[in-house]
Amino acid sequence: MNEIQGEMRTIQAQIDALRQERASLTTNTIQLADESPEAIAEAYRRYARENVQLSAEVKGIDDAIAALETQLRQKQVQSKALAIERRRQPVLEQIEAGRKQAQIHAERINQLSPELAQEVKALKACADELSVLYWQVYYKPFITGIKSISVPYVLYDGDVWTVVNRVV
Repeated sequence: MNEIQGEMRTIQAQIDALRQERASLTTNTIQLADESPEAIAEAYRRYARENVQLSAEVKGIDDAIAALETQLRQKQVQSKALAIERRRQPVLEQIEAGRKQAQIHAERINQLSPELAQEVKALKACADELSVLYWQVYYKPFITGIKSISVPYVLYDGDVWTVVNRVV
């Protein structure tokens, strides 16, 4: 990043130097006979004929400035891309750490899922056994909602974690 910044400063310094050189070459003023368009065009043509060497040098400087400005823009794009990547890197590391943590929890959920399903089935068996007697004594159900019990299970396709409910 510092290397690119240094290159950008060097290019900008070169552009500034070329602009100063160009300004010093083109300080001559053109003498106009009058302000008519024809007179202006003729005066500039005459000036160009008389100063062919100077015009070629100015054109070369203009071309060099244009090339250096293109190079400077490319370096600026590179610099921005590097800055974005540097800001992105800690986020990527944080995502990776979170992904590892999620994997640990998902594995634990999947490990507990069969055991939890067994416990729910055992609870249902108790409810089936006691419901009639409990109803006779208390006039209300012993356990409700047991018909649609599910336990979580985590699936991972490489990009997305999905928690599904497996009906017990």
